[in-house]
Amino acid sequence: MNNNNSSKQILLSVLGVAILVVAVVGVSFAAFSYSQEGKAVNEITTGSITMTYSNPQNGINISNAMPMTDEQGKALKDTNQYFDFSVSTNIVGTATINYAITATKEQESTLADNAVKVYLTSGAITTEEATEEKEPTLISALSTTSGSELSGAPEGQYILKSGTVSAGENTTQYRLRMWVADNYVVTGTAKTFKLRVNVYGKAA
Repeated sequence: MNNNNSSKQILLSVLGVAILVVAVVGVSFAAFSYSQEGKAVNEITTGSITMTYSNPQNGINISNAMPMTDEQGKALKDTNQYFDFSVSTNIVGTATINYAITATKEQESTLADNAVKVYLTSGAITTEEATEEKEPTLISALSTTSGSELSGAPEGQYILKSGTVSAGENTTQYRLRMWVADNYVVTGTAKTFKLRVNVYGKAA
């Protein structure tokens, strides 16, 4: 009888330790995932692609904005009307890296994808001198990443720009603008839309 009780106690102790280990692993994984969220550096075996932001967060949002034309949207220059970031590459040797600048829609967004436009430029800050990377485009019309994405980007993200970079160091400045399309019918309900921007790279 005592042997049975002892066996049960040992079994419960083993199960208790196992559950504790699983719980600790689960907590550690959650903490790691959280700390890596929005990480701006993508390390690659042959170099790295680094994304830096001039804003505290890597995103841009619309809140109760009125519809506007493409010409008005392309000229947005006030605080909170654009998002500046840079992408730096440091490629070792003769390797080539496939990269993609992508965006993901935040869950709290209440505007439809076909109500919002984005516009991406590089180089100079002013529209007249900047290089147009993505013409004014509805979110719903953007291409999305696939499961076999050459850049290594996760599936289902909006593609703002993609390409390849070769050996050497390079930094490109970008400015992303976003606005409500002029054909969107405004309702009395408050509307918001938020994009989070990321960069991914993978050796070719």
